Amino acid sequence: MQPTMIFLPAAAMVLLTAVVTFLMFFERVRQVKSEKIPFRDIPSGSQMAARFADTRAADNYRNLFEAPVLFYLALVVAFASVQVTAVTLGLAWAYVALRAAHSYVHCGYNRVSHRFYLFVAGNVLLWILWIVLLAGLLRA
Repeated sequence: MQPTMIFLPAAAMVLLTAVVTFLMFFERVRQVKSEKIPFRDIPSGSQMAARFADTRAADNYRNLFEAPVLFYLALVVAFASVQVTAVTLGLAWAYVALRAAHSYVHCGYNRVSHRFYLFVAGNVLLWILWIVLLAGLLRA
């Protein structure tokens, strides 16, 4: 297995973030135009959230810079410590799939219970990935 394969899930997460970025951009432009909101009325995130009826994409975008930071770091640790295995790669891809599903729900029909279970499952996978990596570091 090529060690650089571990960066493909990272690229997929970057792509997911790009998709959500565009969704957020187009939704914000749509709301600014349709509600004739002057830019001076939305200088901060909290003021924007108060004026916008739909903040799902923006909320999801922020989520993609929270726990996924630990995911990106885990992939670098896996590569640097020569721990790119079928297990670490599988966990990485499973995490990406759960984050994509979470984004789909969050930006789409937004049922909180569905989002919650996807969020928990993704975080459990992330912690399992870190446990696997830490065990490998301790064995070395």
